[in-house]
This record gives sequence, C-alpha cells and structure tokens, in this order.
Amino acid sequence: MASVAKLLLLVLCSYHTLGAHAAGGGRSLSYTVLSVASLNNSVCSDPKATPSSSSTGFTVPLHHRDGPCSPLTTKQKVPTLAEKLQRDKLRAASIQRKFSAGAAIGTGGGGAFQQSDAATVPTTLGASLDSLQYVITVRLGTPALTQTMFIDTGSDVSWVQCKTCSQCHPQADPLFDPSKSSTYSPFSCGSAACAQLGVEGNGCSSSSQQCQYMLRYGDGSTSTAGTYGSDTLALGSSNTAVTSFQFGCSDVESGPGFVDRTDGLMGLGGGAQSLVSQTAATFGSAFSYCLPPTPGSSGFLTLGAGTSSGFVTTPMLRSSQIPTFYGVRLQAIRVGGAQLNIPTSAFSAGAIMDSGTVVTRLPRTAYSALSSAFKAGMKKYRRAPASGGILDTCFNFKGQSSVSIPTVALVFSGGAVVNLDPNGVMLDNCLAFAGNSDDTELGIIGNVQQRTFEVLYNVGGGAVGFRAGAC
Repeated sequence: MASVAKLLLLVLCSYHTLGAHAAGGGRSLSYTVLSVASLNNSVCSDPKATPSSSSTGFTVPLHHRDGPCSPLTTKQKVPTLAEKLQRDKLRAASIQRKFSAGAAIGTGGGGAFQQSDAATVPTTLGASLDSLQYVITVRLGTPALTQTMFIDTGSDVSWVQCKTCSQCHPQADPLFDPSKSSTYSPFSCGSAACAQLGVEGNGCSSSSQQCQYMLRYGDGSTSTAGTYGSDTLALGSSNTAVTSFQFGCSDVESGPGFVDRTDGLMGLGGGAQSLVSQTAATFGSAFSYCLPPTPGSSGFLTLGAGTSSGFVTTPMLRSSQIPTFYGVRLQAIRVGGAQLNIPTSAFSAGAIMDSGTVVTRLPRTAYSALSSAFKAGMKKYRRAPASGGILDTCFNFKGQSSVSIPTVALVFSGGAVVNLDPNGVMLDNCLAFAGNSDDTELGIIGNVQQRTFEVLYNVGGGAVGFRAGAC
C-alpha cells in the first residue's frame, strides 16, 4: 500500500471552470430528520426529475431498489442500515484492492483490464454486487420482456437471469427465455465479442461452440456465468431500440451476493462491453443520471447526455489498466463555507465516482479534518454512538423533526465546487462520510453525496459534471 500514492499520480488537465459552483454555498442547511424505516415506507412521489435540456439522447426513470417507486419493493425484505453499510464496506474494499495492485489513474484512456489466462478465471472481478442501490426497467428481446436491472458504473458486462438457469435467485419479473426471442443470437467462440471478454479459449469450453462468460464480484465468492450473446434492448417511453445489445445470459450463480429480486445488472463502466461503449456510435459517449434524495422519489438515467452546458465540470481521469472506472481529483473540502486546512498531498491517491458505493471514502487526513469541523458546527446537538461500523460522527436528534447542519462542499480540480444537498451530507443522523485507513488508498465519491445532482459522465469530452437540483 505504501507505493499506491506514487502509482496513482493524477495528470491534471486545464479546464475553464474556475470558480464554478453547483448549488448555493451558505453556512448552514435545514435537514429533515427521518428514520430509515419511514423513508422506506413512504409513498412514491410524483416524478420531479428534470434531465438537462441539452440532452440529445433518451431517458429512463431510475428508482431506489428499496423504495416504494421500485418494482421490487413489495417482494423483498428491506435490508437494515447496518446490513447496507456492511455490504458497502465490502464493495469499497474490493474496488480499493484493484487499484492497490498498481493501476494508475491518468487523463488518458485506452487499454483493457487484463486478467489471468486461466479458463476458470472470470473476465472481470467486479465490486460487491449486493451493495447496488438503483434500478431501471428495460425491455429485452422480441417480443420484448420487461426486466428490472441494477445500474453500476463499476461494471462493464451486463447480464440477466435466463430460463435455462439451473441455479439462480428468485426475481420480480419472468425469466428471460432466449429461445422465445426471434432476435436473440449467442456469440460463437471465434467471434470478436467473445475474444473481447479475455478468457482463454475465447470464453468457450471444449464441449461448446457458444461463447461463455463468467463474472465474479467482491472477494470472488459471488459469481454468475452463462452464455454471452446479443438481442434487441428497448429503453425509455419512446421505445428507443439498441439492436445487437451484448449481454450475458446467466445460467448459474453462486455466493451470498444475490439477496434481492432484481433480474440482472446493467454495466455503465468505461470498458468496451458496457452499455455506454456499445451505444457510443449511435448516441455519443456521454451519459448522466440523477439519484433521488430519498427512496420515495424518482430519478433518471440518460444515454446520449449532450453537452456540459449548465454543469460545473472537472477533468475525468482514467486508468489504462482498469478502464471501467471514472476518476476525479478531489482537492479540498469546505464546511460552513470555510475551506478546511487539508494538505493538497492528502488527496494525491485520487478518487473515482461510483454509483454503487453508498458512503464516500476520504483520505484519513481529509476525513479527520471534516469530522472535527462538522462536530464543531453541531455542538448544540448531543452525540450518538457510531452506526453500522462505518459512520462514526453521529448525533441524537430525538424529538426533533428538523435540525440545522453545516454546509459541506467538495472542491474538485478545475475549480468545480459542489455544494451537497442535506440528504447528501447526512445518513440516518450521521455524517455520511468514512475515512480510509490512510492517505494512500483510493478515494470513492459515493452515491449519497451524488443525490439530487445530475451527474454527467462526458467520456468523449473527458469531463465529469454536476448540475444541482435535477431530481
């Protein structure tokens, strides 16, 4: 780990966004005190999400997996906060292990993540699967079958469970049956799509001429495997079709990661197999999403997100060894309008944007300064015990429906200042940040801090953008 900071040196680009802000940056915010139970049991509100007017692609609604807007809500047990945070801990650790192995984040792209050539090794070792929070509904095949899928910026290969599954988890929608779709086609062993998976023998066994895939998540104890093929994917109310969409048809899964009733996963990473990369020629290589402030409200996912007009932007940093992830450089933190005294060197390990990690992970030095400043601004409230083994800056708001909290702003390279929504600062009455073990571990900007912003991933333009109040 000692060498990680050197290996993760960030090469900064010059951007004309100096002094830009997303949302207002006052000294305090009003935070509504709601328990996790009341959030999960709330009524689905009318959609208030507003994608950027510059969007040129198409938009689909996005919901929290445990909220009343989700098609999964009435069919599964909602995990406790402690369970969510334990899953989150595993996901963050799995991502950080990847980068501790020596992958450098830079401004360039290209390359592919190389795994061992052993036939039993997966094409990708993804982040923890059961920490994912947000789902979209798509239609797959001809005739089209509705499928509810997680979105994940930390994954490239998409997959759904199929009718041929011999070992799978219960799901909300009918299993996809490739034999019933007139447009489904499995890839052959010699196809370019199969070779791209990077598994010895083009992902094929000696007894099959159809391309096979395997994905392992987290520590490798959770996996899904099956046939890799293509079919028509319909997205959005306009029935926009993606022909020859490449995905895995899951036949076998194992491990503890499959604890919900989703039908599969939609990969939004930067690798060649992701939905973003597959549709770049048609819709452009930019996408955006807005994660709603509570489970009872709705957000959106937009492919072909257009320009960065109306956004504050920061350079997008990429790893040639691990192209899946979208990197950024956090440079400073402000609390109550005042910038904290954190050495710039504390942020040298870099950070990634991640839709699947819940709580933002900061370098230890930065987190200690943030926690101290936040506690100083909350002196009139009683402290509470740590929560979920991750959150250690917690408060007792018993008997209060609304409290005043200090503003928190994240300052990124290029001068982009992102003033967080109250629901992006607090999680169940705790400061929604956690500290890494030291300053050499990769930082992660989690989904709590991204709430209410339209987060733009302008892959072709090399920028990450933030537009406040989008949902």
